[in-house]
Amino acid sequence: MPHYSVDEPVYALATPFAPSAIAVIRASGDGVLSLLSPLFSGRLEKARTNTAVHGFISDRTGRRIDEVVVIKYEKGHGYTSEEAFEIMCHGSLPVIRSISLALESVGIREAEKGEFTYRAFMHGRMDLTEAEAVEEIVRSRSGQASSDALSRLTGSIRNEADAIRSSLLDILASLEVQLDYGEDEIPEEWVFPHEEIERIITRLELIASTYASSRLYSSGAAVVLAGRTNAGKSSLYNAILKENRAIVSDIEGTTRDYIEAECVIGGVPVRLFDTAGLRDTDESVEKEGINRTRKLMDEADLVVYVLDGAEAVPDNVGDALLVRSKRDITGESGDLSFSSVTGEGLGAVLEAIAARLTEGRASGDVPRIDSERQRNCLMEAASALRDAEASVSSGEDVVAMYLQAALSSLSALTGEVTADDVLDRLFSSFCLGK
Repeated sequence: MPHYSVDEPVYALATPFAPSAIAVIRASGDGVLSLLSPLFSGRLEKARTNTAVHGFISDRTGRRIDEVVVIKYEKGHGYTSEEAFEIMCHGSLPVIRSISLALESVGIREAEKGEFTYRAFMHGRMDLTEAEAVEEIVRSRSGQASSDALSRLTGSIRNEADAIRSSLLDILASLEVQLDYGEDEIPEEWVFPHEEIERIITRLELIASTYASSRLYSSGAAVVLAGRTNAGKSSLYNAILKENRAIVSDIEGTTRDYIEAECVIGGVPVRLFDTAGLRDTDESVEKEGINRTRKLMDEADLVVYVLDGAEAVPDNVGDALLVRSKRDITGESGDLSFSSVTGEGLGAVLEAIAARLTEGRASGDVPRIDSERQRNCLMEAASALRDAEASVSSGEDVVAMYLQAALSSLSALTGEVTADDVLDRLFSSFCLGK
């Protein structure tokens, strides 16, 4: 696991290491602009902060490497709040390597994963929830996940934590007035603010409950199409993907193993599986395919069980979503059904899949979280406040202890109090260049 510091200048490639029109190499740290100056022909010292300078970058021998544009950031202005620059060069792999070696030759080392965001956090440029949102945006797989992460990046969780912290500090301050006086000097009896504490607990638990929903939109769901042979699973699979990925045939047992593809249904990223038809068979390969189907069904977030037209519903489908195929032949319209020939009913099937995936997920006017660490901090704060409620009869000093514990959990949420090993583990999961 990397050990991060803010004591030396670092650089990293911020774009993929692959041939491209343009690549971006960023660097940050005290004195990094003066270290670049001998390698760059542009007049960086004359440029204002947050402006671009054109020129050529060379190695230490003076050999030109590439024509580039450098963006200059004076201390307090860039992503990390340190002195920094970004080089936009041609996306040639030899050019990228040569510029990297040139930067190392003047004392700028290659950054660890997440080191730029770590520095931004350490310099107060962002709190820990905003830092986590940076990587969540990079890894988002749906528009909803990206939107939620952007909300966190712009401070939605921090603002909530600050408001709750302010309320708890007011309560704690009124309590500590009682603790500061002797028994004979107490100006008036202190009353535990049950209604306010309950409001805060409800808010904390509601925000924490968004974790499951956010993970659905960021990590996606596994949806398995299951049913008997020739029920229409492969036809539905192709219709959802809008391409002929699975073989469709009148011959039973065509699909011997599962196939999968990624798609988005109702804004939810989905791994969609077409599986071997369920039936009794002695054929060894098909039997193994059926065993794999049943295993996938056990592990799926949702099983869509496809019925062949008017086929009776089997007893062992559990809570699967039942969908009838061949609507153009049967004319079935009462149950959820579709036709792969006409496309009729497909929209309703997709809506039903999306509804089943998202049912019971938290919503409402609260920021959404996508971090187990954040959920744990929120639940620890709520638990401490419940303990405070339950300890009213034990005395004000015990209640104060639990209120302090809740405040500590909120501080851990935003990163005001965080162990170094937690930070190292968190930022090491980031992409290079972030």
